[in-house]
Amino acid sequence: MRKTRGKTIKEKGKSKDIFLEIKGKNKDKEKKTRGFTLLYFIIAFIAIVVINSYFFKAEVKTVQYSEFKELITKGKVSDLVINTETIQGTLTLEDGKKTKFLTSRVEDPDLVKDLQKSNIKFTGQYENKFIKAIIAWVLPFAIIILIWNLLMRKMGGAPSSVLNFGKSRGKIYGEDEIKITFDDVAGVDEAKEELKEIIEYLEYPQKFLDIGGKIPKGILLVGPPGTGKTLLAKAVAGEAKVPFFSMSGSDFVEMFVGVGASRVRDLFAQAQEKSPCIIFIDELDALGKARGMNPLSSHDEREQTLNQLLSEMDGFDTKTGVIIVGATNRPEILDPALLRPGRFDRHILVDRPDIKGREEILKVHVRGVKMARNVDLKVIAARTPGFVGADLANLVNEAALLSARKGRTSVGMEEFEEAIDRVVAGLEKKKRVMSKREKEIVAYHETGHALMAEFLVTTDPVHKISIIPRGIAALGYTLQLPTEDRYLMTRQELLDRLCVLLGGRVAEEIVFEEISTGAQNDLARATDIAKSMVKEYGMSEKLGHMTFEKERRPLFLDIAPSLGGKDYSEATAKEIDGEVKRIIEESYTRVKNLLTEKRAVMERVARTLLDKESIDGEELRTLLKENGKKDETNEPGEKAD
Repeated sequence: MRKTRGKTIKEKGKSKDIFLEIKGKNKDKEKKTRGFTLLYFIIAFIAIVVINSYFFKAEVKTVQYSEFKELITKGKVSDLVINTETIQGTLTLEDGKKTKFLTSRVEDPDLVKDLQKSNIKFTGQYENKFIKAIIAWVLPFAIIILIWNLLMRKMGGAPSSVLNFGKSRGKIYGEDEIKITFDDVAGVDEAKEELKEIIEYLEYPQKFLDIGGKIPKGILLVGPPGTGKTLLAKAVAGEAKVPFFSMSGSDFVEMFVGVGASRVRDLFAQAQEKSPCIIFIDELDALGKARGMNPLSSHDEREQTLNQLLSEMDGFDTKTGVIIVGATNRPEILDPALLRPGRFDRHILVDRPDIKGREEILKVHVRGVKMARNVDLKVIAARTPGFVGADLANLVNEAALLSARKGRTSVGMEEFEEAIDRVVAGLEKKKRVMSKREKEIVAYHETGHALMAEFLVTTDPVHKISIIPRGIAALGYTLQLPTEDRYLMTRQELLDRLCVLLGGRVAEEIVFEEISTGAQNDLARATDIAKSMVKEYGMSEKLGHMTFEKERRPLFLDIAPSLGGKDYSEATAKEIDGEVKRIIEESYTRVKNLLTEKRAVMERVARTLLDKESIDGEELRTLLKENGKKDETNEPGEKAD
């Protein structure tokens, strides 16, 4: 083992020297590039000066040679310059002004005698035709080449970028350049444990080779956006102290045919030279989408690039120490050949953190923030269900900005509460002017949501009610906070959630005997829940334990499924629509009966909300207790005080 360890250290030291040498060469190359750019500007300036000097001269008067001879006799010319073809000089006009003149030279043996006789100064000049040809023909071409060169630099980043399209555009980080370790990653303990094996292999590969084990060629990190997949990949490289190649899936695909495949080959060739190392391909779905999904182009450039990637992953040996890490939030659209054993062998889920994970993530992000003593990260973690690492980082930053705006020296719990409201509901718009009737409608609407959340058994308790406009279209909001992390929902819980969503519309109808457009989002969400109960979860007694959803939704993205054909008849579709309508209508009737019975409580809560504009959960529950306990004969599914 000592020899193996020494060999590994030696190899790592060699890789380090190589990367330091590459880094030094890159710096020298950058300096040379700057020098060449400056040189190009100097050459262009000189060319402009030369062109101005030779081709844009002052106006010159042309005279005939016979006239020139008469001017010599009259003494009207001076400062002559005689060359093999022309005679130039200064001409004195009738009004005494002087101008330049030019005449063609002819064979005249008496010219010099006449000039000497008239005491006119003259000189000879040898004309270099070669230099003149360069100025007339070579210089314009040189300027054109210079302009082309500069344009190609702008387009491709190098003078020879047209010839370098097939080179990999991945960013290479040396062993000591990545400072991120597992201490900077929190809330994903299971994923970290899975990746520690990869780190151990990169540090001590002989330990696994001696026993006959093979390390996975590829690791696929899957999970919702913002959960820290890219950060995890960098942490693996930082822990293992190996070179790190980073590239996005879209960087491989280019408009020119064959470029993507060439870049894949170049990337793997570089990686094998620098092994042991890690290749990280972010947004793998941009490159690895299942082939044949586009019927109009079955052999497009993206598929050729994917084929090359599959070939390269089959071609290199695990003994080389090159680990491929991919990240995606859409694993369901990846090509099956990419996910089989021997390619991306191991799939690691980087899921949304639970309450404990959110607390650990907050501890990481508040390291450089001055915190007040009243800040309780456990409470903040409990009030941010569904938040991922990126959301929590944004939350801490928003709280710090709010504290600085208020002129405080530390971030307190008040700033965190305000930051949560800002992230969840949007920016507060206190200056938006609403009419008195609109404010009343919003107040009763939000009161309807809040009372249904408090009256029903399975719903989450209310944390805050507000009628202050926020975000793009929110005129008010009711914030509920779960008491625990949950991963399943029963039929009764879904029905109760439907009732909470319909509470706002029902409250408007009871009080104003009219409905508004404010419930549009509530109705859309309620319809989605009812459809899912019937089509996906088999919760319809009439249709039985069946599912009718052909196109599955993305695992980690909250977007609608793509349009596809139905696997059921029109008669079944009609029954589905009828069941969805029945569920919503029954929930609507249930809510209307309950809120009509509790009309007095609703009036008091709404009036308090109009006066204060926002009520927290504890104040709401105090108002409910002051109005007396509910009847002992509550309907099933209602909370008891």
